[in-house]
Amino acid sequence: MAQSDTLTIPASSFRRDAITGYLWQGSTIVALVLLVVVFTVMGRGVFLTPSNITNIMNQVAILTIIAAAQTVVMVVGDFDLSVGTTATLSGASASAFMLGGMPVPLAILLGLGVGTLIGAINGVLVAYLGLSAFVATLATMTTVGGLALIVTGGTTLYGMPEEFSYIGQTRINGVPMPVIYAIVVAGLMWLVLRFTTTGRKWYAIGGNAEVARLSGVSVRPVRFLAFTVAGFLSALGGIVLVSRLASAGSASANDLMMFAVAAVFLGMTLLKSGQANIGGTLIGVAIIGVVQNGLNIVGVNTYIQQVLIGVIIVAAVLLSAMKKKD
Repeated sequence: MAQSDTLTIPASSFRRDAITGYLWQGSTIVALVLLVVVFTVMGRGVFLTPSNITNIMNQVAILTIIAAAQTVVMVVGDFDLSVGTTATLSGASASAFMLGGMPVPLAILLGLGVGTLIGAINGVLVAYLGLSAFVATLATMTTVGGLALIVTGGTTLYGMPEEFSYIGQTRINGVPMPVIYAIVVAGLMWLVLRFTTTGRKWYAIGGNAEVARLSGVSVRPVRFLAFTVAGFLSALGGIVLVSRLASAGSASANDLMMFAVAAVFLGMTLLKSGQANIGGTLIGVAIIGVVQNGLNIVGVNTYIQQVLIGVIIVAAVLLSAMKKKD
Protein backbone atom coordinates (compact mmCIF):
# COMPACT_ATOMS: atom_id res chain seq x y z
CA MET A 1 0.00 0.00 0.00
CA ALA A 2 1.40 3.38 -1.01
CA GLN A 3 2.04 5.82 1.79
CA SER A 4 0.30 9.18 1.72
CA ASP A 5 2.47 12.24 0.96
CA THR A 6 0.11 14.53 2.88
CA LEU A 7 1.85 16.52 5.59
CA THR A 8 0.05 16.21 8.90
CA ILE A 9 0.26 19.15 11.26
CA PRO A 10 -0.80 18.56 14.88
CA ALA A 11 -4.00 20.30 15.92
CA SER A 12 -2.16 21.67 18.95
CA SER A 13 0.09 23.62 16.58
CA PHE A 14 -2.93 25.29 14.99
CA ARG A 15 -4.33 26.14 18.41
CA ARG A 16 -1.00 27.53 19.56
CA ASP A 17 -0.64 29.68 16.44
CA ALA A 18 -4.22 30.93 16.80
CA ILE A 19 -3.69 31.87 20.45
CA THR A 20 -0.42 33.63 19.56
CA GLY A 21 -2.19 35.51 16.78
CA TYR A 22 -5.00 36.66 19.06
CA LEU A 23 -2.53 37.79 21.71
CA TRP A 24 -0.52 39.68 19.11
CA GLN A 25 -3.60 41.42 17.74
CA GLY A 26 -4.77 42.28 21.25
CA SER A 27 -1.38 43.48 22.46
CA THR A 28 -2.35 47.15 22.10
CA ILE A 29 -5.51 46.68 24.16
CA VAL A 30 -3.57 44.70 26.77
CA ALA A 31 -1.02 47.52 26.95
CA LEU A 32 -3.81 50.07 27.51
CA VAL A 33 -5.35 47.97 30.30
CA LEU A 34 -1.99 47.51 32.00
CA LEU A 35 -1.29 51.24 31.85
CA VAL A 36 -4.65 52.00 33.43
CA VAL A 37 -3.98 49.49 36.22
CA VAL A 38 -0.47 50.85 36.87
CA PHE A 39 -1.56 54.49 37.03
CA THR A 40 -4.62 53.60 39.12
CA VAL A 41 -2.33 52.03 41.71
CA MET A 42 0.35 54.73 41.53
CA GLY A 43 -2.14 57.60 41.32
CA ARG A 44 -3.46 57.07 44.85
CA GLY A 45 -7.11 57.03 43.82
CA VAL A 46 -6.94 60.12 41.61
CA PHE A 47 -6.47 58.54 38.19
CA LEU A 48 -9.59 56.41 37.76
CA THR A 49 -12.18 59.01 38.78
CA PRO A 50 -14.99 60.36 36.57
CA SER A 51 -13.54 63.86 36.59
CA ASN A 52 -10.08 62.67 35.55
CA ILE A 53 -11.47 60.36 32.87
CA THR A 54 -13.38 63.33 31.44
CA ASN A 55 -10.17 65.34 31.65
CA ILE A 56 -8.26 62.70 29.68
CA MET A 57 -10.97 62.60 27.03
CA ASN A 58 -10.88 66.37 26.73
CA GLN A 59 -7.08 66.35 26.47
CA VAL A 60 -7.04 63.84 23.60
CA ALA A 61 -10.11 65.14 21.74
CA ILE A 62 -8.12 67.29 19.31
CA LEU A 63 -5.55 64.53 18.86
CA THR A 64 -8.39 62.16 17.97
CA ILE A 65 -9.52 64.44 15.15
CA ILE A 66 -5.97 64.89 13.82
CA ALA A 67 -5.31 61.15 14.14
CA ALA A 68 -8.49 60.45 12.15
CA ALA A 69 -7.07 62.67 9.40
CA GLN A 70 -3.79 60.76 9.46
CA THR A 71 -5.66 57.44 9.45
CA VAL A 72 -7.46 58.28 6.21
CA VAL A 73 -4.19 59.07 4.43
CA MET A 74 -2.42 56.00 5.80
CA VAL A 75 -5.31 53.75 4.75
CA VAL A 76 -4.43 54.54 1.12
CA GLY A 77 -0.78 53.76 1.85
CA ASP A 78 0.41 57.35 2.01
CA PHE A 79 1.63 59.67 4.75
CA ASP A 80 0.90 63.26 5.72
CA LEU A 81 3.48 65.20 7.71
CA SER A 82 1.51 68.42 7.40
CA VAL A 83 -1.59 67.61 9.49
CA GLY A 84 -0.22 69.44 12.54
CA THR A 85 0.84 72.62 10.77
CA THR A 86 -2.39 72.56 8.73
CA ALA A 87 -4.35 72.55 11.99
CA THR A 88 -2.22 75.42 13.30
CA LEU A 89 -2.61 77.59 10.19
CA SER A 90 -6.35 76.91 9.89
CA GLY A 91 -6.99 77.89 13.49
CA ALA A 92 -4.75 80.95 13.21
CA SER A 93 -6.42 82.01 9.96
CA ALA A 94 -9.91 81.74 11.43
CA SER A 95 -8.75 83.76 14.44
CA ALA A 96 -7.16 86.45 12.27
CA PHE A 97 -10.35 86.73 10.21
CA MET A 98 -12.44 87.16 13.35
CA LEU A 99 -10.06 89.73 14.83
CA GLY A 100 -10.34 91.60 11.53
CA GLY A 101 -14.10 91.96 12.07
CA MET A 102 -15.36 89.03 10.02
CA PRO A 103 -18.48 87.23 11.34
CA VAL A 104 -17.63 84.08 13.32
CA PRO A 105 -19.42 81.55 11.04
CA LEU A 106 -17.74 82.94 7.91
CA ALA A 107 -14.33 83.00 9.59
CA ILE A 108 -14.74 79.36 10.62
CA LEU A 109 -15.77 78.38 7.08
CA LEU A 110 -12.72 80.13 5.64
CA GLY A 111 -10.48 78.45 8.22
CA LEU A 112 -11.88 75.08 7.18
CA GLY A 113 -11.34 76.11 3.56
CA VAL A 114 -7.67 76.85 4.26
CA GLY A 115 -7.11 73.34 5.61
CA THR A 116 -9.09 71.73 2.81
CA LEU A 117 -7.04 73.65 0.23
CA ILE A 118 -3.78 72.48 1.81
CA GLY A 119 -5.03 68.90 1.71
CA ALA A 120 -6.01 69.33 -1.93
CA ILE A 121 -2.55 70.66 -2.76
CA ASN A 122 -1.02 67.61 -1.10
CA GLY A 123 -3.37 65.43 -3.14
CA VAL A 124 -2.30 67.05 -6.40
CA LEU A 125 1.39 66.73 -5.56
CA VAL A 126 1.11 63.05 -4.60
CA ALA A 127 -1.72 61.65 -6.71
CA TYR A 128 -1.32 63.63 -9.93
CA LEU A 129 2.30 64.80 -10.00
CA GLY A 130 3.68 61.56 -8.60
CA LEU A 131 5.74 63.01 -5.75
CA SER A 132 6.53 60.90 -2.72
CA ALA A 133 3.99 61.56 0.01
CA PHE A 134 6.81 61.98 2.51
CA VAL A 135 8.64 64.56 0.40
CA ALA A 136 5.50 66.42 -0.72
CA THR A 137 3.98 66.74 2.75
CA LEU A 138 7.36 67.58 4.29
CA ALA A 139 7.57 70.53 1.90
CA THR A 140 3.96 71.45 2.67
CA MET A 141 4.60 71.20 6.41
CA THR A 142 7.51 73.63 6.14
CA THR A 143 5.61 76.07 3.94
CA VAL A 144 2.45 75.99 6.02
CA GLY A 145 4.46 76.42 9.21
CA GLY A 146 5.98 79.57 7.73
CA LEU A 147 2.55 80.86 6.73
CA ALA A 148 1.33 80.33 10.30
CA LEU A 149 4.16 82.54 11.52
CA ILE A 150 3.17 85.22 9.01
CA VAL A 151 -0.52 85.09 9.96
CA THR A 152 0.18 85.33 13.69
CA GLY A 153 3.18 87.63 13.36
CA GLY A 154 5.11 85.16 15.49
CA THR A 155 2.93 85.98 18.49
CA THR A 156 -0.20 84.56 20.10
CA LEU A 157 -3.57 85.88 18.94
CA TYR A 158 -6.12 86.71 21.65
CA GLY A 159 -9.47 88.43 21.91
CA MET A 160 -11.66 86.37 19.59
CA PRO A 161 -15.42 86.94 19.95
CA GLU A 162 -17.05 85.29 22.94
CA GLU A 163 -19.42 83.23 20.80
CA PHE A 164 -16.41 81.55 19.22
CA SER A 165 -15.32 80.21 22.61
CA TYR A 166 -18.59 78.30 22.92
CA ILE A 167 -17.36 75.89 20.24
CA GLY A 168 -14.55 74.53 22.38
CA GLN A 169 -15.36 75.48 25.97
CA THR A 170 -19.01 74.59 26.58
CA ARG A 171 -20.22 71.26 27.97
CA ILE A 172 -23.33 69.19 27.32
CA ASN A 173 -24.38 67.21 30.39
CA GLY A 174 -20.83 67.52 31.68
CA VAL A 175 -19.21 66.34 28.45
CA PRO A 176 -16.84 68.89 26.85
CA MET A 177 -17.75 69.88 23.29
CA PRO A 178 -14.33 68.87 21.87
CA VAL A 179 -15.03 65.32 23.08
CA ILE A 180 -18.36 65.32 21.25
CA TYR A 181 -16.68 66.57 18.06
CA ALA A 182 -14.06 63.84 18.36
CA ILE A 183 -16.69 61.13 18.81
CA VAL A 184 -18.68 62.40 15.83
CA VAL A 185 -15.59 62.57 13.59
CA ALA A 186 -14.38 59.12 14.63
CA GLY A 187 -17.85 57.66 14.12
CA LEU A 188 -18.30 59.22 10.69
CA MET A 189 -14.87 58.11 9.49
CA TRP A 190 -15.51 54.59 10.78
CA LEU A 191 -18.76 54.48 8.81
CA VAL A 192 -17.04 55.81 5.68
CA LEU A 193 -14.17 53.33 5.88
CA ARG A 194 -16.35 50.39 6.83
CA PHE A 195 -19.52 50.77 4.77
CA THR A 196 -18.97 53.06 1.78
CA THR A 197 -17.58 52.50 -1.68
CA THR A 198 -15.05 55.26 -1.10
CA GLY A 199 -13.77 53.53 2.02
CA ARG A 200 -13.39 50.23 0.19
CA LYS A 201 -11.52 51.98 -2.61
CA TRP A 202 -9.16 53.61 -0.09
CA TYR A 203 -8.38 50.23 1.44
CA ALA A 204 -7.97 48.64 -1.99
CA ILE A 205 -5.42 51.28 -3.01
CA GLY A 206 -3.59 50.93 0.29
CA GLY A 207 -3.39 47.17 -0.21
CA ASN A 208 -2.09 47.34 -3.78
CA ALA A 209 -2.59 50.41 -5.96
CA GLU A 210 -1.85 48.58 -9.21
CA VAL A 211 -4.32 45.78 -8.49
CA ALA A 212 -6.91 48.39 -7.52
CA ARG A 213 -6.32 50.19 -10.83
CA LEU A 214 -6.71 46.96 -12.80
CA SER A 215 -9.94 46.33 -10.88
CA GLY A 216 -11.40 49.57 -12.19
CA VAL A 217 -10.60 51.96 -9.35
CA SER A 218 -9.63 55.48 -10.43
CA VAL A 219 -6.57 55.64 -8.19
CA ARG A 220 -5.58 59.28 -8.66
CA PRO A 221 -8.87 61.01 -7.75
CA VAL A 222 -9.43 58.60 -4.86
CA ARG A 223 -5.97 59.32 -3.39
CA PHE A 224 -6.57 63.03 -3.99
CA LEU A 225 -9.82 62.80 -2.02
CA ALA A 226 -8.05 61.12 0.92
CA PHE A 227 -5.58 64.00 1.26
CA THR A 228 -8.36 66.57 0.87
CA VAL A 229 -10.43 64.94 3.62
CA ALA A 230 -7.34 64.85 5.84
CA GLY A 231 -6.83 68.58 5.26
CA PHE A 232 -10.42 69.33 6.22
CA LEU A 233 -10.26 67.24 9.39
CA SER A 234 -6.95 68.83 10.36
CA ALA A 235 -8.50 72.27 9.94
CA LEU A 236 -11.46 71.26 12.09
CA GLY A 237 -9.12 70.06 14.83
CA GLY A 238 -7.12 73.29 14.69
CA ILE A 239 -10.20 75.50 14.94
CA VAL A 240 -11.62 73.53 17.88
CA LEU A 241 -8.24 73.76 19.61
CA VAL A 242 -8.08 77.52 19.19
CA SER A 243 -11.61 77.86 20.54
CA ARG A 244 -10.80 75.70 23.55
CA LEU A 245 -7.62 77.64 24.36
CA ALA A 246 -9.13 81.04 23.44
CA SER A 247 -5.83 81.79 21.68
CA ALA A 248 -4.02 80.95 18.46
CA GLY A 249 -0.27 80.44 18.45
CA SER A 250 2.15 80.03 15.57
CA ALA A 251 2.81 76.39 16.47
CA SER A 252 -0.14 75.43 18.67
CA ALA A 253 -0.92 72.09 16.96
CA ASN A 254 2.40 71.24 15.31
CA ASP A 255 3.37 68.57 17.84
CA LEU A 256 0.12 66.67 17.29
CA MET A 257 1.42 65.25 14.01
CA MET A 258 3.86 62.85 15.70
CA PHE A 259 1.31 61.78 18.30
CA ALA A 260 -1.22 61.15 15.52
CA VAL A 261 1.27 58.98 13.63
CA ALA A 262 2.05 57.02 16.81
CA ALA A 263 -1.66 56.46 17.46
CA VAL A 264 -2.25 55.14 13.94
CA PHE A 265 0.75 52.80 14.09
CA LEU A 266 -0.35 51.47 17.48
CA GLY A 267 -3.79 50.79 16.06
CA MET A 268 -2.49 48.86 13.08
CA THR A 269 -1.85 45.80 15.26
CA LEU A 270 -5.60 45.28 15.74
CA LEU A 271 -6.11 44.03 12.17
CA LYS A 272 -4.55 40.90 10.71
CA SER A 273 -3.72 42.88 7.60
CA GLY A 274 -1.82 45.47 9.63
CA GLN A 275 -3.78 48.27 7.96
CA ALA A 276 -4.69 51.61 9.49
CA ASN A 277 -8.17 51.61 11.03
CA ILE A 278 -10.22 54.04 13.11
CA GLY A 279 -10.91 51.62 15.95
CA GLY A 280 -7.23 50.91 16.42
CA THR A 281 -6.36 54.58 16.15
CA LEU A 282 -8.73 55.35 19.03
CA ILE A 283 -6.96 52.76 21.16
CA GLY A 284 -3.64 54.36 20.25
CA VAL A 285 -4.95 57.80 21.16
CA ALA A 286 -6.20 56.43 24.48
CA ILE A 287 -2.76 54.98 25.26
CA ILE A 288 -1.07 58.32 24.60
CA GLY A 289 -3.65 60.18 26.67
CA VAL A 290 -3.40 57.74 29.58
CA VAL A 291 0.40 57.92 29.58
CA GLN A 292 0.50 61.73 29.52
CA ASN A 293 -2.16 62.12 32.20
CA GLY A 294 -0.81 59.34 34.39
CA LEU A 295 2.74 60.68 34.31
CA ASN A 296 1.45 64.12 35.31
CA ILE A 297 -0.46 62.66 38.25
CA VAL A 298 2.53 60.62 39.38
CA GLY A 299 4.68 63.74 39.12
CA VAL A 300 7.16 62.66 36.46
CA ASN A 301 9.36 65.44 35.09
CA THR A 302 8.16 66.95 31.79
CA TYR A 303 11.47 66.21 30.07
CA ILE A 304 11.29 62.57 31.09
CA GLN A 305 7.74 62.47 29.78
CA GLN A 306 9.00 63.56 26.36
CA VAL A 307 11.54 60.74 26.41
CA LEU A 308 8.89 58.17 27.34
CA ILE A 309 6.48 59.41 24.66
CA GLY A 310 9.33 59.15 22.15
CA VAL A 311 9.90 55.55 23.20
CA ILE A 312 6.20 54.84 22.71
CA ILE A 313 6.36 56.26 19.18
CA VAL A 314 9.36 54.08 18.31
CA ALA A 315 7.63 51.04 19.82
CA ALA A 316 4.48 51.79 17.81
CA VAL A 317 6.40 51.88 14.53
CA LEU A 318 8.29 48.68 15.38
CA LEU A 319 5.10 46.84 16.34
CA SER A 320 3.45 47.88 13.09
CA ALA A 321 6.48 46.80 11.04
CA MET A 322 6.62 43.42 12.81
CA LYS A 323 2.90 42.95 12.25
CA LYS A 324 3.24 43.50 8.50
CA LYS A 325 6.01 40.87 8.32
CA ASP A 326 3.77 38.17 9.82
